[in-house]
This record gives sequence, structure tokens and C-alpha cells, in this order.
Amino acid sequence: MGGGSSTRSGESPGPAEAVGPAVPRGGRVVRDTLHPGAWWVWALALGTAATRTSNPLLLALLIATSAYVVATCRPDAPWARSYGAFVKLALAVLVIRLFFAVALGSPVPGTHVLVTLPEIALPDWAQGIRLGGRVTAETLVRALYEGLKLATLLICVGAANALANPARLLKSLPGALYEMGVSVVVALTYAPHLIADVQRLRAARRLRGRPDRGLRGLVQVGLPVLEGALERSVALAAAMDARGYGRTAEVPDRVRRTTAALTLGGLLGVCAGTYGLLTAAGGTYGLPVLLAGLVAALAGLRLGGRRSPRTRYRPDPWGARAWLVAGSGAAVAALLTLAASREPAALNPGVIPLVAPTLPLWPAAAVLIGLLPAFVSPAPRNPAPRGAAARKEPS
Repeated sequence: MGGGSSTRSGESPGPAEAVGPAVPRGGRVVRDTLHPGAWWVWALALGTAATRTSNPLLLALLIATSAYVVATCRPDAPWARSYGAFVKLALAVLVIRLFFAVALGSPVPGTHVLVTLPEIALPDWAQGIRLGGRVTAETLVRALYEGLKLATLLICVGAANALANPARLLKSLPGALYEMGVSVVVALTYAPHLIADVQRLRAARRLRGRPDRGLRGLVQVGLPVLEGALERSVALAAAMDARGYGRTAEVPDRVRRTTAALTLGGLLGVCAGTYGLLTAAGGTYGLPVLLAGLVAALAGLRLGGRRSPRTRYRPDPWGARAWLVAGSGAAVAALLTLAASREPAALNPGVIPLVAPTLPLWPAAAVLIGLLPAFVSPAPRNPAPRGAAARKEPS
């Protein structure tokens, strides 16, 4: 006993200490971790930038930017290990897109024939679809551009999953979205835990000299994984029931109707405004309708929060670092949107005639702004090893 420490010798630190202890400063609690919403804004902004270009060099630069930030800022937590799974999923999507282009053909005409596959005759009602036939270089390049764009978007979402703590993100949601947020967080945390369980069980079987591949290994690994998932589901349901999940407060009918009208109208305005921004004909009304829809939706969420009375213990502050992280992603999205209108040929290279893509300089420099979180975000605090508190405690 000494120094007023609350941790006894031989005990492991608690969850708060493992994630990152709060540092008292001037009577206030200051966290050394970044707001999880900032990571999602940054990642979704990079994904938005990926939708504005089909240049494979810019898309590869976006992937490298997100990978570097994840490698620098990712903590050592189960939910942070899902980035590799998203990368594998992106590669699978790219391969499937190329396979469909080879097997089903493409409406893109081409003159550079690579191979001619046996073509299967289809009935008259399947006009416009072919199986086999000529495979041209233009078809493959077009499929590669489209598949790489979708793969980049998936990798950006995987970066958000690896960097943002889902439990802390749930605490930051408004009260109106609490039930939906719980469902989303449970879905997002299930996959990382499932991957961790599969890796742990396969490693244990390899150490025992038992097969971990093939049908037999899949069955003998899948059953314990399913059992663990069911146990976590039961424990989660009990914890949610003990904390009063689903409890709502009484609100007047007038407030309920106003909330529904504002939320529904706001979401419709957001959809219409987004469609206007994505089309050439709706460029005049897209931005005003989008802003009006956002204001109405936020007002509806504010009123809807009255139905879910709950408190927040030590809410995560949105500080200067969170503004820098979110702002860097928004800057990348805004600059690439501007570049798509100023230099459409560089950001969306054509395949007829087939030309090699070039790297435009200032859009590439704009993508590099997305590296800012690697330098301004706090260093990830990994869980302390068991017994570390006992070694630090004075005798």
C-alpha cells in the first residue's frame, strides 16, 4: 500500500485503463483518444473522393493513404483487426467484377482482342446478354476501373471500422438514433470478434497437430465459433435488459407528428439533393435542397431524442484534433469533386481509344491531405500487460 493507488498488486488494469486512462487536468477529465465520429467522417470523405474518379493511380493513392493512417493510428483491439478482412473483401469484389466482364461481356466496343472464348447461344428473351465470345482489352480495363473504385470504397469503410471504437461511437449518437445505433454497433462488432475467434481456434488446432483446413477443419472450427457467438448474444441481451434498453418517455402527440414529418421530409430532401448533385441537370437545385433536408432531419432528430431519456458518462469531446481529422477528409472530397469538373479527362480516363492513365499533380497532392490524421491524432494506447500495474505500484 502506498501512493494512494487503487489497483492491488497482481491485478490487471480495468477496461478504462486498458483503452486509455483519463488524465486529470485542472479538475476536468481529458481523454487522449480521438472522437470516433471524426474517423468515420474522414473515412467516408475518402470514399466520396473515390466515387469522383476512376483513375487507377488516384484510387491506389487513396488506398495507400488509408492504409498508412490505419497502420499508424490503429489500436490493439479486437474490433481494430477487421481491416484485413475488408481488404480481402475488396480484392474479391475486384476479381468478381473482372470475371463477369470476361464471362458476360461488356457493352464497351473494343478492337484489341485478347482471347475468344466459346460463345453459348441464348434464347431470344435473353437478348443483350452473352456468355463467352470475344474478350477485349478495353472491356477488361473498363471493368478494372469500376471494380477498383468499389474496392477503394470498401477499404475506406474498413479503415473506419479499424480506427473508430464502436462502443464509444454508440455513446455519441443522438437519442433518436439510439436503438438503430445499437443494432449497427452490434453488427459492426460481430465480424471482428468472429474473425478473432476463428484465428484463435485455428492456431490452437495447429498447435495440437490437428487439421484446420478442409471440410473437417471447417466443421470443427465453426461449431465452437457459433457457440461463442451465441454466448455473446445471450450476455449482450442480458446486459441490455439490465440497463433498461428500449425504455421510452411519454411525449405529446403533436411533438411525435412533428418529429416524424421533419425526419421523413429531411431524409427525402437529402436524397433529392444528393441526386441533384450527382446529375448534371440538378446542379442548380441540388445544394439548396440538400442543405434544407439536412436542417430538417437534424431538427427531427433533436425532437425525437426526447423519447429516449438517457445520460452520458464522460462524453467524448470533439476537440481540435477531431476537427483536423474530419476536415482533412472533407478537403480531399471537396478538392477531388472540383478536379472532376475541372479536369474530367484526367480523373476519368477513357478506354476508347485505349490510353495509359496519367497522374494529375494537384489532385494527387489533394489526396495526400488525407495523411494528416497520422500526424495529428494521438498515438494508440495498447492494453497494458497483466501485472503492469503491480510493477508500477510503489512498495
